[in-house]
Amino acid sequence: MTEAPLLEVRNLEVSFPGPSGPTVAVRRVSFALGRERLGIVGESGSGKSTTGRAILRLIAPPGEVRAEHIRLQGDDLLTLSESAMRAVRGRRISMVMQDPKYSLNPVMTVGRQIEEAYRAHGGASRRVARERTMAMLQAVRIREPEKVYHLYPHQVSGGMGQRIMIAMMLIPEPDLLIADEPTSALDVTVRLQVLAILDDLVRERGLGLIFISHDLNLVASFCDRVLIMYAGQVVETCRAAELAQARHPYTRGLLASLPRVDEPRAELPVLKRDPAWAEALPEIGA
Repeated sequence: MTEAPLLEVRNLEVSFPGPSGPTVAVRRVSFALGRERLGIVGESGSGKSTTGRAILRLIAPPGEVRAEHIRLQGDDLLTLSESAMRAVRGRRISMVMQDPKYSLNPVMTVGRQIEEAYRAHGGASRRVARERTMAMLQAVRIREPEKVYHLYPHQVSGGMGQRIMIAMMLIPEPDLLIADEPTSALDVTVRLQVLAILDDLVRERGLGLIFISHDLNLVASFCDRVLIMYAGQVVETCRAAELAQARHPYTRGLLASLPRVDEPRAELPVLKRDPAWAEALPEIGA
C-alpha cells in the first residue's frame, strides 16, 4: 500500500494587485510531497519563495492566494481559521529563512528564543524546555551549547546563526520543514556542514523537506526530486539524480550557463528565453 502524501498542493496561484491589473507571481503550481527532500529551483523572481510562503499562508494582503487545495496530512490549510493556522506554523510546518540576522530577535538570548519556540507549542515547563534546547543545540552540532545558550544573535557567526534557526524550527518536531535558501549567505565549508545537519535530521526524524534554492548543482546533489520554476509556474519535474538529463529548454539553458572546473570556457552561454514559456495559463476554475 502506497503511503499517503504528507503535503498535496493543487493549482496554487498567488497574485498581487497593481495599477494595470493583477500580477500573478505563482501560476497553477501542483505537487505532492512525501517524507523526502524536494528541491524547488529557478531564477530570482520565479516564484520559489512565494510558493513556500503561500503554503504557510504568509502572503500578506493585498496579496491573494487561491488553490483547489493545500492539504497537510488531509487537512486543507486554506479552510483553517487564522488561530488554527498559528498552531500549524511551527508545530506541523516550520520554515527556515534565508538570513538569520532578520529572523532572530536581537534583544533575546539564543537559548530563550529556542525555548520560546518549544513552549509555545508544547506548554512545557521552563526546566524541560531548557533541557530540550540543550539537546537541540547539540543535534545541530553546536559546540559548547551552554555558552551559546547565553549569547545574543549579534555574538554568533552566520553559520552558527543558521544552525540556531534550524534548531528553533525543529524543536517543536514538525512534520514538514521549508528551507528557503538556507545556505546562500554561507561560505562553502559551512554550507556543507549545514546541509549535512539538515540531511541527518530529515533522515532520523522522517521529515518532509522543501529545499528552495537557485543553485542547481547543490539541489542535484542534496535532494531526491526537483521542481524547476519559471515565471511563476513549474516547467519541469524530475529526479534530482537525473537533473543533468532534463529536457525543458529553460532547464537546459540554466545547466549550460553553469561554470564547470572540468570544462573551462572562454565565455559562458547566455540563457535565451522563449516568450512561450511564460504564456499565461487559464485561471483556476476557468
